[in-house]
Amino acid sequence: MKLFKPLYERALVWAAHKRAPVILFVLSLGEAVFFPIAPEVMLAPMCLARRDRALRFAAISLAGSLVGMTIGYTLGYYAIDWLLPWIERFGYAGVFHDIERQARDPVKGFWALFLAGFVPIPFKIFTLASGAVHMALLPFYAGAAIGRGKRVFLVAGAIKIGGEKGEAMLHRWIEPVGWACLLLLAALVGWLYWRSGHA
Repeated sequence: MKLFKPLYERALVWAAHKRAPVILFVLSLGEAVFFPIAPEVMLAPMCLARRDRALRFAAISLAGSLVGMTIGYTLGYYAIDWLLPWIERFGYAGVFHDIERQARDPVKGFWALFLAGFVPIPFKIFTLASGAVHMALLPFYAGAAIGRGKRVFLVAGAIKIGGEKGEAMLHRWIEPVGWACLLLLAALVGWLYWRSGHA
């Protein structure tokens, strides 16, 4: 059953829409606070549709993420008692508290945010945990901006350089890659659920 290829082709159509940069900004903002879909889903096809604007699109995504990070940090700072039951319900309590412990130390917090772009943990968990322990703003923004920035600019740069060949390869491998990511996500959710039950 083909699931990801039709979604990818639809995303290519949306990416060519004149309001695509605004949608990308809002998606990136929402993902840093509550939305479960990574902005690369929109960023990648936009970069493929307009390779000449790939780096600009990455900057728009990063700007949206920075606004979202600020909201996430503020929510963690002022409303963590209200949000913690939701974090526990979705199975991220153990990870959340691990990040909290790291974020209490500005240096460790910086490196946790720096590496956050390439770990299979929602970025919002990092921003909420940072706010919950009142992490210093300079290492928070530096780590978060670099951590998210390297990810979106890597995607945009790879597509800008890869061009037609990159697009052809993505078309060819979208199904196995999509299913592999889905299986990894399911395994992560299962592991987090098991870990929270045995904590």
